[in-house]
Amino acid sequence: MNDIVLDVRNLRVEFPTRKGILTAVDDISLQIRRGEILGMVGESGAGKSMTGMAILGLLEPPGRIASGTIHLSGDRIDTLDDHAMQTIRGRRIGAIFQDPLTSLNPLFKVGEQLVETIRLHSSLDKSQARERAKDLMREVGIPAVEERIDNYPHQFSGGMRQRIVIALALCAEPELIVADEPTTALDVSIQAQITALLKRLCRERGTAVMLVTHDMGVIAETADRVAVMYAGRLAEVGAVEDVVRRAKHPYTTGLMGSIPSLRKDVEELQMIPGSMPRLGSIPPGCAFNPRCAHAGPKCRRDVPRIGEDTSNGAACWLATEGAVA
Repeated sequence: MNDIVLDVRNLRVEFPTRKGILTAVDDISLQIRRGEILGMVGESGAGKSMTGMAILGLLEPPGRIASGTIHLSGDRIDTLDDHAMQTIRGRRIGAIFQDPLTSLNPLFKVGEQLVETIRLHSSLDKSQARERAKDLMREVGIPAVEERIDNYPHQFSGGMRQRIVIALALCAEPELIVADEPTTALDVSIQAQITALLKRLCRERGTAVMLVTHDMGVIAETADRVAVMYAGRLAEVGAVEDVVRRAKHPYTTGLMGSIPSLRKDVEELQMIPGSMPRLGSIPPGCAFNPRCAHAGPKCRRDVPRIGEDTSNGAACWLATEGAVA
């Protein structure tokens, strides 16, 4: 158990509104170990990013953690105040977001931003921090570091800016990195470079990574395990190869069926009928039941959950009991 970096148990995130309480994340439990990449995948609005924001302590009011616990290397962090979480973020948890320009100040050179972050989380002086910044830039694949360290963010391409953001996330050698759609705004070839970089850094540093994305291709290429989310709940969790090749949940099967295959010609891709329900109108029982061809009375009545083994399983009555009576 000593190698478990992130341990989330029964996490519930709510948003109070005039019409009642909306549940954005409903009873999520997951773990990430040292050197492991956990992919979080699902449609837009599934709750992936909200789970990441809760872990980072960046929920926008009136959003709140209503119940559950979040432990980082054994230390509980979901009860910390804003000031305490500020010391955790950057030092013990790094963050990589979809648009690198949201993490970089356009008015300051990238070297200045790296040096400031390094000095904030270490005892290095300015000269030592600058050398450390150069090392980080080299590590993430920035060429001509001696010149480029004094460039502004707008002087870098999108892929290079994302590499700078990864360097920022690594400044304090965090135990965990939450990467929220880090490759979505990049073209396919740059996506491959960034995912390969994340994999290499994870293996070399032993950093745990939560990779949030809607792209199953990125998950299959990058992650060790995958957690599939639907309507704020976990639908399925397991090793990437198991989930991709032997999906247990009908929603996961639908996601995989929507991906074109290079091995065979398919005239028409599989489509999941309907759309994900709004937070205020999640149906009783399994949230996926209105779109599921296999749904039975039990699916429309009782909420299925993944068992105590949060590393593997599907929240589906058909998968667990073989019956939907």
